[in-house]
Amino acid sequence: MIRVLLTDDQPLVRHGLRVLIADRPGLEVAGEAANGEEAVRLAQQMAPDVVVMDIRMPGMDGIEATRRITVDSSTQPKVLILTTFDDDEYVYGALRAGASGFLVKDMDMDQILTAIEVVAAGDALIAPSVTRRLIAEFSARPDVTPPAPRPVEGITVREREVLTLVGLGLSNAEIGTRLHISMATAKAHVGRLLTKLDARDRVQLVILAYELGLVTPTTRG
Repeated sequence: MIRVLLTDDQPLVRHGLRVLIADRPGLEVAGEAANGEEAVRLAQQMAPDVVVMDIRMPGMDGIEATRRITVDSSTQPKVLILTTFDDDEYVYGALRAGASGFLVKDMDMDQILTAIEVVAAGDALIAPSVTRRLIAEFSARPDVTPPAPRPVEGITVREREVLTLVGLGLSNAEIGTRLHISMATAKAHVGRLLTKLDARDRVQLVILAYELGLVTPTTRG
């Protein structure tokens, strides 16, 4: 059973998710929080598998709450960001804080439930279109200059190609098609990248691909 902590300052959002989760076999609501402070406390007390986290909340926001939950919690639950992405400039910060992905509030509800299951299984969820938007938002900040591509020590040329495609948000199947390899081989390459680069999950690989200059807002997917 996947235990979920819902964090949002809007009771109606929490109620809607709670009803959906109750009808999904294998999922249950462990608790609800209306702000970041409460989310951190309940995550420590209830040890949920997944925390669904809004970003903009009164008091402690979702970014700081995510950082504390993923670093300080002995159970280290996965965190899924819940946001209206078009209006939110903080998604990059949330991912850097340790989130395993994000949900957009207007997504199909079945996709939201599937996303919870995906991150609970140890994978990360990041859509290609939002990956590109994420990179564009980050690079547009006045204090950030997109890095020039540089060598990545310890990985092969093929793994560098795979890292670039992960950075563009491609799935293992899409990477396999692009590089003319099987999906299993693509998955193996991603697994080796996670180990060699000491990355927690696929989201961190996306961030690394940008920070290494392998992906920019103009890189074509």
